[in-house]
Amino acid sequence: MPANLTPQYFETEKKLKTAKTHQEKIKILDELLSLVPKHKGTEKLQALLKTKIAKLKSAAQKKPTIAKYGPTYRIEKAGAGQIVLVGPPNAGKSMLVKSITNANPEIGEYPFTTRMPSPAMMTYQNTQIQLIDAPPITPEYMEAWYPELIKGADGILFLLDLGSPDQINVFQVLVSKLKEKKIEIVTKDHSVPPENKDFFKKALIVANKIDLSSAEENFLSLKKALEPEFNLISVSAFRGDNLEELKKKIFIFLDVLRVYSKVPGKKIDFNEPYILKKGSTLMDMAKVVHKDFARKLKYARIWSKNKYQGQKVNRDYILEDEDVIELHI
Repeated sequence: MPANLTPQYFETEKKLKTAKTHQEKIKILDELLSLVPKHKGTEKLQALLKTKIAKLKSAAQKKPTIAKYGPTYRIEKAGAGQIVLVGPPNAGKSMLVKSITNANPEIGEYPFTTRMPSPAMMTYQNTQIQLIDAPPITPEYMEAWYPELIKGADGILFLLDLGSPDQINVFQVLVSKLKEKKIEIVTKDHSVPPENKDFFKKALIVANKIDLSSAEENFLSLKKALEPEFNLISVSAFRGDNLEELKKKIFIFLDVLRVYSKVPGKKIDFNEPYILKKGSTLMDMAKVVHKDFARKLKYARIWSKNKYQGQKVNRDYILEDEDVIELHI
């Protein structure tokens, strides 16, 4: 049965391309839903619009918040994943956050400028990733709430200072302080069972201040000691060296993928991907899109970068990054 959409519907639909905020998009989608004729031929379109509205309302409510319970801080996750920045005093954590996010944290040349965890959102292509700027750790002191903050995160970014020698010893001190609180740092190839994810954390090691004169020699020493067991990259948060490459590494480090939902006969919206863990199946995506798709799914068509061009796939199909999925119920 044809949808018989009105010219007013298509004119309103064009406004979505220029809408910037969640609230603007929700308002336009609500208007579109009111303009859709209510009959069997538009049931899928109505379901899609309702799903988009629900997704935007959920995203709008997921503002990073900090709740304090005694000595403990809990930061609600937002975006594709949450990474906590860990490092010694004056390694440049706040400068790095300022350089790769829209946040504007206090930056000072004195230790412990950062006194409490502060969330910020980093954009990588069409994906938002949450970074937590946290106070420094020293051999003598670590905030009592630090372990709980790290347990709830998806991973750790260790930031080391190439302006100072013997950063491998600094790294070992940081690892040791976390181990005292039952948090183990594991290598990049280590498989962590879901039940142990709070106590075993993978780490990305970022060596900052590559722009300084002694930095290259210090970085080579770090590489010799830590590669290939850990992911390692050198950057300059001040000058901007390798920051785009760092964003890519953080996305890869999260071990997630992006998939896009396609409505039959419509253009694909590449601005709002669904974020799923690597290894997720077509049915995992269907559950995220809407419970009706998971319950009534008959088949799906898929478009991928290297293999599929609209072929049918079954429910057990393993998704890959940037797959385009057309669900049919």
